[in-house]
Amino acid sequence: MLRAEAHDELSALIELRCRNGEDPWDVIPGLPTVDEQVVISLRADALGTDGVPTATGLGLADELGYLRTIALWHPELSRAVWSLMGRLDDASR
Repeated sequence: MLRAEAHDELSALIELRCRNGEDPWDVIPGLPTVDEQVVISLRADALGTDGVPTATGLGLADELGYLRTIALWHPELSRAVWSLMGRLDDASR
């Protein structure tokens, strides 16, 4: 169910950006995978942000803690969690 919703969200985002004139070959590589989108949605639900990108005021350690918790509760998403954790770590440098 979560993967189906994430797939629908990504499909809608691709369509929107392409209708705004962006090239699909430029859009798609920058998007998260379906599993990464599931993790992003679970994190947003946990923080009560409804998927709206907002500054949470959380430090890197807190963000990584949220992601670790998601991996513990949803082991099938561990690979996506580790990928996102790596991106956060790279972005913080």
